[in-house]
This record gives sequence, structure tokens and C-alpha cells, in this order.
Amino acid sequence: MGLANRSKPLVYLITDRRTLQTPTSEHDLSYLLAFIERALSGGVDLIQIRERDLAARDLFSLTETAARIAEPYDARILINDRADIAAAAGVGVHLTTRSLRPETVREAFGPDILIGASTHSLEEATEAESSGADFIVFGPVFETESKKIYGPPVGLESLGEVAGELSIPVLALGGIKLSNFARALDRGAAGIAAISLFTEADDIEAVVRKIKVMRGAF
Repeated sequence: MGLANRSKPLVYLITDRRTLQTPTSEHDLSYLLAFIERALSGGVDLIQIRERDLAARDLFSLTETAARIAEPYDARILINDRADIAAAAGVGVHLTTRSLRPETVREAFGPDILIGASTHSLEEATEAESSGADFIVFGPVFETESKKIYGPPVGLESLGEVAGELSIPVLALGGIKLSNFARALDRGAAGIAAISLFTEADDIEAVVRKIKVMRGAF
């Protein structure tokens, strides 16, 4: 199930419970779930659950609960990498460059599963599209501490090139802030993806509104 009918820009929140103002333990995920609900009520379109240290049982429970919370909202939940858990919980999956290919996931779990893919070059982006991804996340676009070990950011020029080549939505990731997100959208990004932009926000709805209002999505 694609994203063709959703208003742009798309806002994609990636979770990391360790960065929350009240971090949650492996056994108490209530604050993370409360954060997810605030994000959904604030207008976030997509939420990727990226809690890679959780056991499969806990990850499934978390994802299933998040999916129930998301039901009243016009939003989708995805889970990082684990296509099997995503299919079992009835949500989408976000694939990394080390994950299964999108076409393999579709063969295993059917044509309707929502698939996002992380990419870092035009070659990876076009391969993800041709393999059946519904959207890609491209980056890091801007300098960000968490990605410095992987080298310099891909930059706005590369983002524009990828957005111009692909027919599926391209979401900009990496160092996204309220001070620079518009530059990514101006280069053709269909939306933005971020962690700290949301986890550090006092008011997620206000952040989403600033992004959406600039492009007339509200």
C-alpha cells in the first residue's frame, strides 16, 4: 500500500527511546508508547519503530500496541528491518541496506505491505524503487553527529538528483532541523525523516505544523 494519496510533505518519525526525555527500559515501554501517541495526535504521517535491542517478543508487543494506537489517525506504523514481525503485527517495514530486498519481502508477505528503504546514493535509491519499495529515505543530507563515522553528508545536490529520478516519494534524513528542512523540500524531497527533531521537541504538533503549513498540507 503506497503513499500516493497522502498530502505532502510527509513527516516520518523514527523512534529511539534512549533519546526521550524520560528514557524507557526494555521492560517498561509505556513512556515510548505515550510519545508515539503524542506524535500521532500531532499529525505525524509515518512512525518507524527502531528499537533494535528489543527481543522479538517485546518488539512484536510494542509494535502491535502502537498499531492499535494509530488506528484512529491517518498514519502508518513501520518496524525497522524485521519484516516477519511487521507482517505478524499488520504494519509496514523499513529496510536498511543490509536487510532483505523489497521484492523478497513482497514475495514472502504479499503485495500490500508498506515498504520503506534507507538509501545513501542514486544507485541504491533506484535499486530500491525497482525492487518494489513504496518510498525511500535518503541521507544523511546535512551534517549530523550520529552519522559522522560514515563520512560526509550526501548533500542537497544529491538529494535533488535522486528526487528528480525517482517516481516514489523521497524523504530527506540526517541533520534535519526546523532551520533547514525547507531546503530539503525545495530540492524535491516529498517529506522529511528525523529522530531528534521530534524527541527533543516540547510540542511535536507545533513542529509538524511548521513543516506542513509551509507546503500547505494543513
